[in-house]
Amino acid sequence: MAAPDLNPSQEKPANSVLTARALTRHYHVSRGLFKGQATVCALNGVSFDLAPGKTLAVVGESGCGKSTLARALTLIEQPTSGSLNIGGHEVTGASAETRKQLRRDVQMVFQNPYASLNPRQKIGDQLAEPLVINTNLSRSERRDKVQAMMQQVGLRPEHYQRYPHMFSGGQRQRIAVARAMMLNPKVLVADEPTSALDVSIQAQVLNLFMDLQEEFRTAYVFISHNLSVVRHIADEVMVMYLGCTAEKGSRDAIFNKPLHPYTQMLLSATPTLLPDASKPRIKIQGELPNPLDPPPGCVFHRRCPYATERCKSEVPALREVGDRQVACHYAENFL
Repeated sequence: MAAPDLNPSQEKPANSVLTARALTRHYHVSRGLFKGQATVCALNGVSFDLAPGKTLAVVGESGCGKSTLARALTLIEQPTSGSLNIGGHEVTGASAETRKQLRRDVQMVFQNPYASLNPRQKIGDQLAEPLVINTNLSRSERRDKVQAMMQQVGLRPEHYQRYPHMFSGGQRQRIAVARAMMLNPKVLVADEPTSALDVSIQAQVLNLFMDLQEEFRTAYVFISHNLSVVRHIADEVMVMYLGCTAEKGSRDAIFNKPLHPYTQMLLSATPTLLPDASKPRIKIQGELPNPLDPPPGCVFHRRCPYATERCKSEVPALREVGDRQVACHYAENFL
């Protein structure tokens, strides 16, 4: 899609709590018996800045690299190359002790709240576990902090002694959010946190995210395929395709006038109660390319209705176009 940003040493903005520069993550996989190995470029040169109290939404089809980005940001996996700076501390090349300390500053809420909770452990003990590992608080102090956080996310005191199977899906996700917030992290990465919930419960959980952000000034990286949810919660939006950034800008800029053909197709495919007849529906044709054998040039050109010969051979750079960054040779045509 876009040529990676090859300047990872670019200065971090003063108000940024998390800065990524040219982040890449490669996996070596087997092609099959007697066929050797191949390299999958799951993340290819992603760069962005995140300020305290702001939300960056990451959107795209399954397989575009959203969850790989989440694992890199939360230090579950180490990037193959690039720079990741959390709260002024460089992660790439840091010692094991430094990485352990930085993990306190970046927490994660997973898609399936039940799978991320221990079914054999009471909720109060699970919420206290981050405090046991990372602080020197006494048992009574930990209990007080846990109960205060439970109240913050809308859980009752009697829930402290209950097990995960005794809660609804929305309550489990509240528990997962409470556990992620126990250490008051600088950044919270939410990987599809509402996709497993009913629509009415989704709204409650989203409002909880926004209330906590307002109080604690936590920065969010919100990964989702639901563009209606993204429009509700995001400050900035980054559209990804096959590990690359297709378009990145403010929420209003992206939703009001998308400049990349892929972004246009994603927004066109979003269901709406009041469709705009003046905006033609654009269907996404074809399938996501095989990541083991991505097409040359712009990796979106085989599905793009505007592709030219240049798109088939030349990789578009992620560049400033108007009020956002776009990786398309002809983005100006859509201004």
